[in-house]
Amino acid sequence: MLHDHLTVLPILIPLTGAMITLMLRQTQRLQAGCALGSMLMSLAASAWLTVAVWQGAQPIVFHSGGWSPPFAITLVGDLLSAVFVLMSQLVLTTGIIYAMGSKDAVVKYPTFYPLFLMLATSLTGAILTGDLFNMYVFAELMVISGTVLTAISDDRYGTEAAYKYFYISLTASFFMLFAIGSFYVCYGTLNMADLAERIPLDGGQPLLLPGIGFLMATFMVKSAVFPFHFWQPDFHTAASTSVSAMLSSVVVKLGVYGFLRMTTLLFVLQAPVIRWILIVLGVAGVIFGGLSAVGTHNAKRMLAYSTLAQIGFILIGIGWGTPLAIAAAIVFTFNHSLLKAAMLMLAGYVASRAPVKSAAFDVVTGVGKSIPAAGALFLIGSLGLAGIPPTNGFISKMMLFHSGIDAADFNALLLMAIGSLLTLVYTNRAFIRIWWQRPPGSTGAKPTGDHLLAPAILIVLVLILGLWAEPLVHVARETSLWLDRPGLYIQAVLGG
Repeated sequence: MLHDHLTVLPILIPLTGAMITLMLRQTQRLQAGCALGSMLMSLAASAWLTVAVWQGAQPIVFHSGGWSPPFAITLVGDLLSAVFVLMSQLVLTTGIIYAMGSKDAVVKYPTFYPLFLMLATSLTGAILTGDLFNMYVFAELMVISGTVLTAISDDRYGTEAAYKYFYISLTASFFMLFAIGSFYVCYGTLNMADLAERIPLDGGQPLLLPGIGFLMATFMVKSAVFPFHFWQPDFHTAASTSVSAMLSSVVVKLGVYGFLRMTTLLFVLQAPVIRWILIVLGVAGVIFGGLSAVGTHNAKRMLAYSTLAQIGFILIGIGWGTPLAIAAAIVFTFNHSLLKAAMLMLAGYVASRAPVKSAAFDVVTGVGKSIPAAGALFLIGSLGLAGIPPTNGFISKMMLFHSGIDAADFNALLLMAIGSLLTLVYTNRAFIRIWWQRPPGSTGAKPTGDHLLAPAILIVLVLILGLWAEPLVHVARETSLWLDRPGLYIQAVLGG
């Protein structure tokens, strides 16, 4: 049925687009247009999937090859996966738009758009898959795509950053393989619905706890959670803007998705301990990421450390685990993806107008005086990251702080408030240096640079979701209620 195949389309469309764009590598403009068309069609399919799941009030499941679960390669579209896919493909579409208007030499490479579409394919597949082994396969494809896209960057440190990311991700791959092996030895299955049914019945298996630990370590590396963050600043600073904006906004959310699945589906009985660990690491990330962002001297590097802090906020919400806290974490995840992609694009835009292409504050100081439109967008994005109205970031922080009051975790709330103040400090410092201070020399900004269309689209969405937050908040609350009933997911996949 077409209805069942809705979970396949968001994966199949960018995958097909990657193959077509590879064949069009001799015609760069046609290749770019095909890549954008593929992402727009995939985004439409993701929106269709989200609406169908929401209206149908049950997950949409596709079993490949006609095999019965848990043996089939299963794709599952419930509200959580559908919302994460919609979020990811929305940002990835703007990434294509930014690349089309970028002056970076890397976007003219014949393999850039095919690799970008493979990044979209792998991230979408990792979210929609219904078993851990295929999540591993898609995650490896995502690592390969991201590594190569960074290695071919214009930045001379791109190759070094790509090596760091690859070898750190290789460690995460070993962690996930150890986790997969542990669960398969214990339960003879890797289907997440089947595991969720079997683990509560036999939770005394000796390799269960090591498997959980390895899986947690995997998602911590994927999301650059403190103290597994050390690869991220170099990686995101060296990658081209259109790539780093994706890596720091939506690619890192795979770990967030994984933690939500772990605590609400796979390991419900072990969830209290997992959540306590997430709260501790989340608070540490908020403070460490904020202080590191204050102390750095590069706009892109600052935003990379900011991601560490913002992921910390999300982990705290998952750690509190109440329906309101989970809904707040989902809203925060969606809103942060838009904000961080927009801010990194704006940093890249400023760097493209600097006398020497760099996002270092010594280079971009005063460059913004000739580009006030970018300054207005950057200011709105800064307000969003700090959680100030009328942006979507205010909605995220408000929901998260309300859930913290309900959880009566006032120590974490105090540290979160400090982290929010740090966000205001480092974003305002960047704004003042780029748009208010005078340039140190007589050299002004370049007359042309990257285009502003993609970050402008995202900032408009930031304002819309700040002024009209009800649809996203309602979907997040509904998703939280779905996650509170894991039997709905299990029954949809296994039947009965």
